[in-house]
Amino acid sequence: MARQQFAQRPSDPGRTVLTGARIARPSGVVERGRITVEGGRIGDVHSRDVDLDEAAAGRVVDLTGHLIVPGFVDMHVHGGGGGSFSSADPEECMTVAETHRRHGTTSMVASTVTGELTDLARQAAVLAELVQQGELAGIHFEGPFISAHRCGAHQPELLRDPDPADVRKLLDAAHGTASMMTLAPELPGGLESVRLLADAGVIAALGHTDSDYDATRRAIDAGATVATHLFNAMPPLGHRAPGPVAALLEDERITVELINDGTHLHPAILRLAVGEAGAGRVAFITDAMGAAGMNDGMYPLGPMQVEVKDGVARISSGPTAGSIAGSTLTLDRAFRRAVTLDGLTVDQAVQALSATPARLLGIDDRTGSLQTGKDADLVVLDAAYEVAGVMRRGEWVVRPEGV
Repeated sequence: MARQQFAQRPSDPGRTVLTGARIARPSGVVERGRITVEGGRIGDVHSRDVDLDEAAAGRVVDLTGHLIVPGFVDMHVHGGGGGSFSSADPEECMTVAETHRRHGTTSMVASTVTGELTDLARQAAVLAELVQQGELAGIHFEGPFISAHRCGAHQPELLRDPDPADVRKLLDAAHGTASMMTLAPELPGGLESVRLLADAGVIAALGHTDSDYDATRRAIDAGATVATHLFNAMPPLGHRAPGPVAALLEDERITVELINDGTHLHPAILRLAVGEAGAGRVAFITDAMGAAGMNDGMYPLGPMQVEVKDGVARISSGPTAGSIAGSTLTLDRAFRRAVTLDGLTVDQAVQALSATPARLLGIDDRTGSLQTGKDADLVVLDAAYEVAGVMRRGEWVVRPEGV
């Protein structure tokens, strides 16, 4: 897809050297590494720590006992911190972004929720400005071109077939900042819309679909490249009717989104998906709504009300009452679950939370891995994989203790 243009980088914050930590490099985790940060970028990454002259090196931060991983990249997030990207309020949208940054997500795509086309266009105009300012990595339209049989937390009466003319209206409203659109390919206009998105350099994602195996294969051939929260809001995998899950897992052209919160997917199913697709075709997402980073209670999700109880969000009333309504997940929790409960290695988790989504979004020349010349987007984790520090473009969002 076309690479987004971001706002000018902040002025040089000075030279910082992070030493002593384990570092997750593309070639694997190294012990007692060293990262130099200068001008908002990674200057160099060494595979072993060496003695430094502090005056010559700049500010030295000793992170012995910690792990440094690339900043997380979330390609599917609706809200957090009590706010929603569907609000069309720039301040509220920034509350969402800042909430997830504190949990290690240094790049994120703002996801909308099914609504009237005029409302979605108004939301897209606000979000497009934040993309152009460098606050967001793009816009993801989730609905309204999805199946009423698999609508989940989307309002059924607002759904519509994916008429390519309507698809184009939303892309135009985003002014070149649309990264992805989720649709159900079996609906009238579905395949034509997939082709339109692919030709426009926008990810065509298959989700909230009642499609069967063969129809899903046709959509992949038409240009679809992502499975929206695989397993959720689609027919289950069957031994005689494999449905979309089998088609999406088996095709090398497809990257599958997984919500690793312990609610949306059983750990065995998550391991099955990672084992079948491989870590390079998996992108962990939050699908978070406004309650991410907050307490239980009532929260809006687009035009709907959601009740969060014990950290699980469900529609509180109406025809879809009781449906899971996104998550309260943050990507630091997804990483921690992956390496402590799901049996993934640190390298696999880094791929799923950083490298793969960055590649899909076309921003892997700037972020998604700890390499010389890329933005200094990184997360410092302690021995329990809890966030101890977050740096975005060379500036601390969360400062490690003592810095």
